[in-house]
Amino acid sequence: MRQLIKNGRVIDPANRLDKICDILIEGDTIVKIGDNLSGEDAAVIDAAEKIVVPGFIDMHVHLREPGQEAKEDFASGSRAAAAGGYTTVAAMPNTSPVVDNAALVRSLQKRAADVSLVHIEIIGALTKGQCGEELAELGDMVEAGAVAFSDDGHYVERAKVLLSGLDYLRAFDKIIINHDEDTSLIEEGCMNEGRRSAMLGVKGRPTVAEDIAVDRDIRLAEYADARVHVAHISSARAVEIVRQAKKRGVRVSAEVTPHHLTLTEDCVDLSDSATKVNPPLRRQSDLDAMLEGLKDGTIDAIVTDHSPHAEEEKDVEYCLAPSGFPGLETAVGVLLTELYHSGKLDLDTLISKLTAEPARLLGLDAGTLAVGSRADIVILDPEREWTVDERAFYTRGTHSPFVGRRLKGRAVLTMVGGKVVMRDGKIIE
Repeated sequence: MRQLIKNGRVIDPANRLDKICDILIEGDTIVKIGDNLSGEDAAVIDAAEKIVVPGFIDMHVHLREPGQEAKEDFASGSRAAAAGGYTTVAAMPNTSPVVDNAALVRSLQKRAADVSLVHIEIIGALTKGQCGEELAELGDMVEAGAVAFSDDGHYVERAKVLLSGLDYLRAFDKIIINHDEDTSLIEEGCMNEGRRSAMLGVKGRPTVAEDIAVDRDIRLAEYADARVHVAHISSARAVEIVRQAKKRGVRVSAEVTPHHLTLTEDCVDLSDSATKVNPPLRRQSDLDAMLEGLKDGTIDAIVTDHSPHAEEEKDVEYCLAPSGFPGLETAVGVLLTELYHSGKLDLDTLISKLTAEPARLLGLDAGTLAVGSRADIVILDPEREWTVDERAFYTRGTHSPFVGRRLKGRAVLTMVGGKVVMRDGKIIE
């Protein structure tokens, strides 16, 4: 099958391309990019006044499979991804059982191939059972196809264990993705420690817990000359620690979420657990630091930390509710509205943090519109206005702090391997 995307503004940061042109696709492959292309018998997709970009890559999602399918599974999560413009997602291993062996990696790859509309990559656990005591089967999981390793949701408290993991994975050039909050400092905290938590009478999670953990992990990576990745960074001081480490040549990278770029602790309402996340929503000064970190390259990627929960789990007292909310279907709209249309971040940088950079970090053959590459493509309408409605979600999670928000800009077509799987917000099976 031949398809021709015409008249769109094509932005491909990996190849420094930003111009109005056409893209010719044969089967699952991009075969030509240029002006005024013609394709005999090709199905034409008119992208006039729209933006054509590589399919978005989310290197941090929780798809809850295996064992927690009431929250989400590969089928529902992949549809949520496609609806949001994501063509590749990397699933975290904090499932039941934990993904800490090669057999599970292979099983999940097979499951993804059977039911997913998008590419699902598997992240393996760093330690057995994510208990932080003994390294998991890292080499076997690399061989099976795991793209990275993480005990996400858990801080690796024992420095010796993390150092051993860094030493081992250096030979494979794989990153360890760390949830960096010192557990001794956060205890039962359920929001940012500060003025707002004191006013609400809620125990907080201080930024210093993140700062200490980030600094420790970077120093271990520097000692081992290995790669370490800071998950969902949220503290201004932590951003500065990463910035200085990069200047020293440390092999550190970092990611940030849309909610840590756009929501502050002032959004916390104890009657609505949608805003409960780890790490918590911070102060405006922290948000400002996140933005500067994106601009100067300190922060490499934007991720959703998509974390759906069953409705009955979130409909409880704020501090008793699990942390996290779904983000795949709202992320692009939030980012375009709050960062691009506000003039805070240019479009090329934004697209790069969603495509080329996460592909580079995970070593994926994706995130580009180069001739010969797989036709994972998204068309954006930057002017499309819409209201976030949880009843239209494809994810099983409904609790989102963005529900009811009026946004400007969204993905209107998602193509995975040359197949259109979403058009105008509707999934095409």
